[in-house]
Amino acid sequence: MEKIEHTTVGTNGINMHVASIGTGPVVLFIHGFPELWYSWRNQLLYLSSRGYRAIAPDLRGYGDTDAPPSVTSYTALHLVGDLIGLLDKLGIHQVFLVGHDWGALIAWYFCLFRPDRVKALVNMSVPFPPRNPAVRPLNNFRAVYGDDYYICRFQEPGEIEEEFAQIDTARLMKKFLCLRIAKPLCIPKDTGLSTVPDPSALPSWLSEEDVNYYASKFNQKGFTGPVNYYRCSDLNWELMAPWTGVQIEVPVKFIVGDQDLVYNNKGMKEYIHDGGFKKYVPYLQEVVVMEGVAHFINQEKAEEVGAHIYEFIKKF
Repeated sequence: MEKIEHTTVGTNGINMHVASIGTGPVVLFIHGFPELWYSWRNQLLYLSSRGYRAIAPDLRGYGDTDAPPSVTSYTALHLVGDLIGLLDKLGIHQVFLVGHDWGALIAWYFCLFRPDRVKALVNMSVPFPPRNPAVRPLNNFRAVYGDDYYICRFQEPGEIEEEFAQIDTARLMKKFLCLRIAKPLCIPKDTGLSTVPDPSALPSWLSEEDVNYYASKFNQKGFTGPVNYYRCSDLNWELMAPWTGVQIEVPVKFIVGDQDLVYNNKGMKEYIHDGGFKKYVPYLQEVVVMEGVAHFINQEKAEEVGAHIYEFIKKF
């Protein structure tokens, strides 16, 4: 870990913290919620030892990267713009993209906006969500999962942050990272985060040191920036109108755990396996479903995920 270099790069009007290691073709790792560059620590070491330059930033609002105050500063255009600016600043034309959770969504957007900058993509947990011009995302979430669905609960500025603040941050991180529910996550207003179980013990892939690293960064930055990504769901839908029906035209490998809460959303398995996903991602080459694995797959199965990434990108 001490070999990983840490720098700050100015991009798209913000200062972005970047972790990197190695030399060779570039692999750009995009983390999810509530994570950091640190979520990719194992893959940074794995890929750099195999002849790649591995780069993992803290996204805007996270860790040691700037967190603009406005909700509307967290759209897909901002998030991809940060990464394009980062690559331009580093003099990198093309990359292998690797994303997980929100990072997977950002990677899909990246491929829509700038496929010329992507050699291939390995995405985890969140398949490509085609834009439905007839339905706003939040209306859809409320109709399918109800008002207690976590994305709906994240919408009111300040509300969920206040709930998060009532719990020790390290305990909150354990609740999230150790979550193993194969169904949509709901956080009822009356019971709040008490419905998200505390783990009886940390799993083998997560140490107290890991948890404390996350907690220290979220204590420093808070959760408003990260939660603002969800608050831009409908705004992204509006901004993405010009890309309605556009396919992802880069080679793709998709990896998900069978216990992932996203994989167990209504209709998701059918979409992934019955042709819908492939319709929008025509160069989808592999779908890997890892048995007994939950949402934070890149940490839970770090070595296997590293190998999956390597086996795919070395073809290009």
